[in-house]
Amino acid sequence: MISERLERLVEEMVERGVNFEDAVREFEKRFISRVLTNCDGSLTKTSDALGIHRNTLTRKLSAYKLKRR
Repeated sequence: MISERLERLVEEMVERGVNFEDAVREFEKRFISRVLTNCDGSLTKTSDALGIHRNTLTRKLSAYKLKRR
């Protein structure tokens, strides 16, 4: 189950001393990247799937140096 896998991941990150902001940033970067790929690089579809404004998505892509495919 996903909640159990997530719990193990969080436990491991805490044990390794991963900073909260670093953890959130890495999760967000990977999540956005995966959804962008699933949406074939469409910013409109990706922003809709993520539930964020397209301008917000564009800023995050720039901040995380993610490329549209």
